[in-house]
Amino acid sequence: MLDRFRQSGSFKCLFPRTITPDLDAVLLNTAGGVTGGDSFRFSCKVTKCTALTLTTQACERAYKAQPKEWGQITNHLTVEDGARLNWLPQETILYNGSALDRRLRIDMGLDTEMLMVEPLVFGRVAMGETLTGIRLRDRIEIRREDTPVFLEAIRFSGDWHTHLSKPHIANGAGAMALIVLASSSAEGHLKPVREMLPDTAGATLIRKDLLVIRILADNSFALRRTLIPVLRRLNKDTLPRCWML
Repeated sequence: MLDRFRQSGSFKCLFPRTITPDLDAVLLNTAGGVTGGDSFRFSCKVTKCTALTLTTQACERAYKAQPKEWGQITNHLTVEDGARLNWLPQETILYNGSALDRRLRIDMGLDTEMLMVEPLVFGRVAMGETLTGIRLRDRIEIRREDTPVFLEAIRFSGDWHTHLSKPHIANGAGAMALIVLASSSAEGHLKPVREMLPDTAGATLIRKDLLVIRILADNSFALRRTLIPVLRRLNKDTLPRCWML
């Protein structure tokens, strides 16, 4: 059940019909992407003993920005005790010259369950684009009962392609993804998930209820070939319909 809802500007939220009692929501950027000077903010609260799946209608695009300008995306998600949140946005594609400042914060209750993914694609491969100059600030913070349990931050400015071509960093990968599962079942997923992953991916258990998976791939197609089976396994064999279009 939806309690309160407000939206404005080009950032919209749609609610497709589903065959389950759980609520699905689809975020839609009618502007088509993010560029310098843009600011998008989204927040939601999943109340006690409810379930919400959030996804995006399509891939987000970070367009070229003017010097000293940033495109900002801020997401703040709160999940109360006994609730389940699936944060499953589709890929964000970084264009050459883009300047993206993105922040995601997830606040969880004591027995909250949460599955999140953040996929990134480096340039438009079909056009032969190379990211020789981008600016990226990307921060992900996950808290349980106001205690940090996961924190990741990227701050980069310069030649992304050369940086990621280094063997000890990404060995020339064209896409990557982070998956985090916070659940009492996390430990039981570790071994089966590891068996599903290619050599360019890894899974680790930070604590008994927190599974972290990282994936590198040559391109977005190869990334999805790994992502989709793993997400299905972690989400009771279901994915938002938008992912399959």
